[in-house]
Amino acid sequence: QVQPVESGGGEVQAGGSLRLSCVASGRTSSDYAMGWFRQVAGKEREFVAAISWRGGNLYYADSVKGRFTISRGHAKNTVYLQMNSLQPEDTAVYYCACASWGPLLVQGNPDVGSWGQGTQVTVSS
Repeated sequence: QVQPVESGGGEVQAGGSLRLSCVASGRTSSDYAMGWFRQVAGKEREFVAAISWRGGNLYYADSVKGRFTISRGHAKNTVYLQMNSLQPEDTAVYYCACASWGPLLVQGNPDVGSWGQGTQVTVSS
């Protein structure tokens, strides 16, 4: 079972940037997509971005296109989310997750039990 661990959250002012990191440990399938979700208290968790195993396929929510960039590290069990031009509406707990296929993440269907603990991102106006 994959266990992602997120890091890199924090508090920034509107217009600022943050870079989130996620390392997935544990027994995994031979290859897998990784992605980011976010959740505001009282609301459903929403898809943010995903990347395929080799990094050739990228998926973004419309709300972050052009501002956020997902990438995969040299170690394939690592994924990053570079967040630029942050806005107060980006404030949320950001979670990393894995799935056998990128579109499964877009659909909100990561591997069972593959959610990390999350990292808080707060953007002040």
